Amino acid sequence: MSRPIRGHQAGVCLPNPFSVKPARLRWQLAYSAALLMLAGGALANEHHHPQHDDALVLPPRVITAVQQDSSLTIITNPKDARQPIPASDGADYLKTIPGFSAVRGGGSNSDPVLRGMFGSRLKLLTNGGEMLGACPSRMDAPSSYIAPQNFDQLTVIKGPQTVAWGPGASAGTVLFERHPEAFDEPGSRLDASVVAGSNTRRDVQVDGAIGSSDGYLRLSGNRSRSGDYRDGNGDRVPSRWYKWNTDLALGWTPDDDTLLELTVGAGDGEARYAGRGMDGSQFERESLGLRFEKQFNGGALRELEARLYYNYADHVMDNYSLRVPPSSGMMAGGMASNVDRRTLGARLGSTWVWDDLQLLAGADAQRNTHRTRNSMGVDDAYKHQPWAKDASFSQIGVFSELTWSRQEQQRLIGGVRLDQHHVEDFRNTISAGHGGGHAMPNPTAGDTRRETLPAAFLRLEQDLSNLPATAYVGIGHAQRFPDYWELFSPRQAAGAVNAFDGIDPERTTQLDVGLQYQREGMQAWISGYAGMVDDFILFDYTGMGGISSAENIDAHIMGAEAGIALDVTDNWQVETSLAWAWGRNRSDGEALPQMPPLESRFNLTYARDNWSAGALWRVVAAQSRTADGKGNVTSKDFGDSAGFGVLSVNAAYRFSDEVTASVGVDNLLNKAYAEHLNLAGNGSFGFPAEIRINEPGRTLWAKLDLSF
Repeated sequence: MSRPIRGHQAGVCLPNPFSVKPARLRWQLAYSAALLMLAGGALANEHHHPQHDDALVLPPRVITAVQQDSSLTIITNPKDARQPIPASDGADYLKTIPGFSAVRGGGSNSDPVLRGMFGSRLKLLTNGGEMLGACPSRMDAPSSYIAPQNFDQLTVIKGPQTVAWGPGASAGTVLFERHPEAFDEPGSRLDASVVAGSNTRRDVQVDGAIGSSDGYLRLSGNRSRSGDYRDGNGDRVPSRWYKWNTDLALGWTPDDDTLLELTVGAGDGEARYAGRGMDGSQFERESLGLRFEKQFNGGALRELEARLYYNYADHVMDNYSLRVPPSSGMMAGGMASNVDRRTLGARLGSTWVWDDLQLLAGADAQRNTHRTRNSMGVDDAYKHQPWAKDASFSQIGVFSELTWSRQEQQRLIGGVRLDQHHVEDFRNTISAGHGGGHAMPNPTAGDTRRETLPAAFLRLEQDLSNLPATAYVGIGHAQRFPDYWELFSPRQAAGAVNAFDGIDPERTTQLDVGLQYQREGMQAWISGYAGMVDDFILFDYTGMGGISSAENIDAHIMGAEAGIALDVTDNWQVETSLAWAWGRNRSDGEALPQMPPLESRFNLTYARDNWSAGALWRVVAAQSRTADGKGNVTSKDFGDSAGFGVLSVNAAYRFSDEVTASVGVDNLLNKAYAEHLNLAGNGSFGFPAEIRINEPGRTLWAKLDLSF
């Protein structure tokens, strides 16, 4: 019989001394899955699965909205069936949560945006470790390496309202986590799912474990692919992709209070983009991690956890593997670029409890290096070129978060952290022109930058005596050191020799307020925020030839999200949510670019016994507050965008405790529409410049979930 799974903990992953070839690793994945299934059959009489407990069994549902669980926090199960069609990456999943949007450019690997804030303002962690992409324009954004269904829990903390998960998270923190397994006696479990849909979408996912009271072996993996889709006008959009991931965890549990776990993982894929001049022909990932957890039953020290992690991204971009290379221009005849990033990190945390006080204190550190190599032609000549290291980043920080339960219905939560950052510029030359340009000596070659930056927050939560509700107000301050894309990708920097020399850290001070209301049959919440961002890092593409230039400006931001879920009857439920974000460039009076428009969702569900059916109507307003030619390293504003509404329907049926099926039709009316946050079409695919890429038209999908 299984012990209850431990609560989610901090995560981290160590240097991988080997590289597993994709074909061999896929064979190992299938072989290991077969072993798990055989073990499951042999131990069936001992097997216990949490879903089989004698508890209230609810009708199956397709999740179309996620309600906020507590003050600024959302917790959900990424394995649940969800509409639109099950997500192919982390950003695809996050954009279904109110407040999130994504920079779109085709079928997969979009870049998540929270409350209009992009990039490293949003801390994205898997098992407590950070997987940093390598592409200078974020083709392989950190979210592109995440297969959501391979994780047990997703936690979102909005705003600068935590300091426990690393520096610079001014917009929010996202945690994808796997729980440790726990078995009281020999047993096993196996969860699997299959997805089929329009545009030759095909997914297979397996997650299984065998173990006993002494430890466990867990294997999770997935393979996902899709062809080009057609928009609502029937036009084909180049967007096909293929991905696979696999992760193995070996845990030792000598007693109920101790865990030592070793994890190893790998993945790869390819994707082509209607909005880029090159495609991603390789997204190779290698991960290795070690974590230790110890719980104590007496004294003030309640828990100690330590993690080490190593993540490696080896990314290849070219214009010939997934498309016909251009016959003229700078990239005529084929071009490839190979970039990689090695990230090594560690985290140590401890939890202390005294009467009405709880303290989380610890330290974390990270070091990552970036390299690049390039070639011309279509013969993968880059493989024979030497690597050139261009950047090295390191960070070490200490943090503490204190929760004081002042009264039975009142909590005061605060935290502080201090980080030291160090970065070195190894580039001997830099590009001076658009699309590569000629090389010129780098004026900051060999230079280093060091900064010590603080962060802090304070939040008051009050349970209301006359309502089943909790109100909160919090103030947070985060200072964010510029990331690789802000220091090394821009061609120029305002008032400086280059961005490495001229871009200052970003400082965000933000007020968050909100109310959580919950009673039987009804859940409602509203949250609002207002902040000032000093030295906001902005990209400007309005110069000669569209060359990217980075600068620091001052900005105001504000916005709100709200949601309600109401059981109208025993069978009917309605849900709605609203998200609004606004920004202003205080330095020149313009709108802050790349802000998502007002968005609302309306959901209607009928659930009874072992089946359910529902409809989702997503309505997005027009966006007229833009700053043409300005944005971030990936995208920019290029005119106003039109509003749209998209209707989708779904159904789910539970055949047994072990088998559940769900189906859906996204964009039922086959509407032609485009998201405001978008990459402009690329001419090599025949798309006019400065034209947004349309989203998929009518899309049918089906998902089968198995649990044993």
